[in-house]
Amino acid sequence: MKADPARQQRLLDLQAIDTRLAQIAHARRTLPQHAELEDLTGKARLIDDQLVRSRTELDDVQRDVAKAEADVQLVRDRAARDQQRLDSGVGTAKDLQALQHEMTSLARRQSELEDVELEVMERAEAAEHDVAELERGRGELAERIAGVEAARDERLAQLATEEAEVGAPRPKVVEETGEDLVALYERIRANTGTGAAALRQRRCGGCQLELNPVELSRIRSAEEDEVLRCEECTRILVRTPESGL
Repeated sequence: MKADPARQQRLLDLQAIDTRLAQIAHARRTLPQHAELEDLTGKARLIDDQLVRSRTELDDVQRDVAKAEADVQLVRDRAARDQQRLDSGVGTAKDLQALQHEMTSLARRQSELEDVELEVMERAEAAEHDVAELERGRGELAERIAGVEAARDERLAQLATEEAEVGAPRPKVVEETGEDLVALYERIRANTGTGAAALRQRRCGGCQLELNPVELSRIRSAEEDEVLRCEECTRILVRTPESGL
């Protein structure tokens, strides 16, 4: 392929643009905030699962508390009615004695139920504490996630701005390089990541290998408009004043 030296030099400009665009794309994919957000959202999912279990447990315990309180209140109400009957003195001695026995039994039963009520209330207090701690941790995590998202979005906006600025000259550079040369460049770039490299100090700027004497001799004798390729990496070799020929 033939292409005047000026067009070949534009390949280096095109390669510089594409290299920076690739770096920006890589930076966008590998932002540290991506990994941090993945870690934080994973932790958030775990806390959310724990919250569901803890809230369900709290609901169950609160129902137990309500039942325990109702059981105690039933016994208290029954004992209060019995006390009123005793205080009234209405009834036979046998009936009043039976009431006294029942009140003794009710007092014992009330004590047992109050112990159960106290144990259930302690469980409810512990469950409420667990839920409150999880909610506090989830809130703090939400703030961290929001902060990381803001930092990510800010960095992505910066990269988008730079990408637009770097890529803006590309269409003009492509036009000045020429369709045929750009097509070759793009095919090579698809395989190697870079399509063109400068020849400096007898070394290919793509694979960084020094050219052997035979290859250097071939390049020295090549016409200025001949498009050269590196034998090692196949990239287009663009001669420069520093080629060392």
